[in-house]
Amino acid sequence: MAEKSEKLKNLSEEELNTRHADKMRKKKAARDKIIATKTIEKGLTIIHTGKGKGKSTAAFGMVFRAIGNGMKVGVVQFVKGKWGTGERKVLEAFPDQVTLATMGEGFTWETQDRQRDIDAATQAWETAKAMILDDEHDMVLCDELNIVLRYDYLPLDDIIDTLRKKPEMKHVIITGRNAKDELIDIADLVTEMEVVKHPFRSGVKAQVGIEF
Repeated sequence: MAEKSEKLKNLSEEELNTRHADKMRKKKAARDKIIATKTIEKGLTIIHTGKGKGKSTAAFGMVFRAIGNGMKVGVVQFVKGKWGTGERKVLEAFPDQVTLATMGEGFTWETQDRQRDIDAATQAWETAKAMILDDEHDMVLCDELNIVLRYDYLPLDDIIDTLRKKPEMKHVIITGRNAKDELIDIADLVTEMEVVKHPFRSGVKAQVGIEF
């Protein structure tokens, strides 16, 4: 390794550029060969889970990307219904493309009313289910659905069955910690966010534009 590093030091800028171009040419050829084998088009079931920040943030990034591509999107917020969020204000600017349902009443430790939480989760799921099964929406985001499933407020079998019956090209994104193994098993894309460092641990409260 040291010998290779020393050899590179002795090369001229022109030689380094030529070497780099050749390396990237080979890399592109290999990449193009792999991409050529990927021919399937389908709607994806996507899960963002884990203890780290960014699950909903990444999901809304996909939503905004879909809007930019002229797609129609449904968004159901299972927990943050009472919160005023920046993404909600942006989504409301696209009424022709976005169906927005902010139906949660806050985290369960805030309401402290199990039946009320179950009723809110059930209503939110019926709204999401209708959008997942219809032919109108191209993408549906079930924000924090994993949270209500963690407390068994909804029948997991119904969620699994609905996802299996969704239209072929429909994308469904599900966010929240502690994703159920059964959901992970049927998903096409699963990302687990890990905590490396978080300002909350240092006493920093939620910041406008970052958390909401």
